[in-house]
Amino acid sequence: MSNATAKSLQESLRLKLDYDQLTNCMRCGFCLPACPTFKETGVEAESPRGRISLMKAAVDGIMEPNVRFEEQMGHCLGCRACEPACPADVKYGQLIEQARDAIEDHTTQHRTWVKGVRKVVFGQLFPHQNRMKLLGKGLRFYQKSGAQTLARKTGVVGLFSKQMSALENVLPEAAGKGVVDQLGTRVPAIGEKIGTVGMFRGCLMDVLFTETNRKTVQLLAKAGFDVVIPEAQNCCGALHAHSGEMDQAKQLARHNIRAFQEAGVDYIVSNAGGCGAILVEYDHLLHDDAQWQEQAKWFASRVKDISTILLEKGRPLTFTEGPGVRITYQDSCHLRNVMKAGESPRKLLKQMPGATFVEMKDAGSCCGSAGIYNLTQPDMANTILDHKMDHAKATDAHYIVTSNPGCLLQMKLGIDKHAPGSPMQAVHIVDFLYERV
Repeated sequence: MSNATAKSLQESLRLKLDYDQLTNCMRCGFCLPACPTFKETGVEAESPRGRISLMKAAVDGIMEPNVRFEEQMGHCLGCRACEPACPADVKYGQLIEQARDAIEDHTTQHRTWVKGVRKVVFGQLFPHQNRMKLLGKGLRFYQKSGAQTLARKTGVVGLFSKQMSALENVLPEAAGKGVVDQLGTRVPAIGEKIGTVGMFRGCLMDVLFTETNRKTVQLLAKAGFDVVIPEAQNCCGALHAHSGEMDQAKQLARHNIRAFQEAGVDYIVSNAGGCGAILVEYDHLLHDDAQWQEQAKWFASRVKDISTILLEKGRPLTFTEGPGVRITYQDSCHLRNVMKAGESPRKLLKQMPGATFVEMKDAGSCCGSAGIYNLTQPDMANTILDHKMDHAKATDAHYIVTSNPGCLLQMKLGIDKHAPGSPMQAVHIVDFLYERV
């Protein structure tokens, strides 16, 4: 990185970082045991406290941000486990996103082809549902035509990276038709109506986990809700925000707010912890946009996870399960640390008659998925997953249940790697509940 680029990045950090949050950090160290990267390395710079110190040093002019600074900001999983542990209530998640936003404007680390891929994925693919459907159709053709079998036999997938090859092996069947194509934009409540909810269908969720979206709608209908699925909604913007594409994240947020306000819903339901975490923080995302502040607050105050809405607002559902089945739960970091809804899935799972719920050691620590972290930082992601699977296997559970698609794929990857041939399965909580109601 040239001196001119470093100076420019330093000025951008000064403009974008919330200095009050930087100074709120007391350097007490309560965040250290909660941080996955610090636990793995023991290196101060790999902790939230360390990264905040680096940010503040750059803003104060004590150091110039360099390539190592960029790398350290990129090493963070963004799991935000440090936030509940912080006695000063430092908004670390907001700081790391602000730092990455500044870095993205000045980075010299992206190769030309990486910049091209980012531009296509973040700007031309995720924001457009019709294009996501085309992606789903393409993936489905790849999976059904024999091309996938050929690619695996010839090792073509592995030419990109071992990590991508491993993840390709656990991808669910893609769909060319999303939940709206299957169910329409409005599904009435079964029995007496309790309220009206809007379902956030997501982008990848509606391509790779369409059945989970369909089952989400049907569970909500059984619980007494009219379900509206606004066709105009788009990607939540989480991957954009986490990757330093903040302007695009804000644009996506405005579009979603308008879509759900026009739908006239009581609540907005998410079945993906990663999506829900940014949806519930749209008010912060747009806090400096006077035109959208009030609308963003309206939206954020209505966002609920599927487990929470079923448990607290819906008509009680009756579940069945065979005797002797053991269940454990792996937290979605953002559901637990941002949406504060880590107990709702557990309470639902504990309602299974005949089943035994076994709490996994360190279930609240990150599994290593973290959006696209397991692709961009595979070594750290796999180390974290190795330890996670030690704890998962110790539960002797038949089912590892989770509430986020990224976590689900990561746990499937862990089972493939550490427990091949075992009866253990990873499953989304919606799929698990739907099969037993």
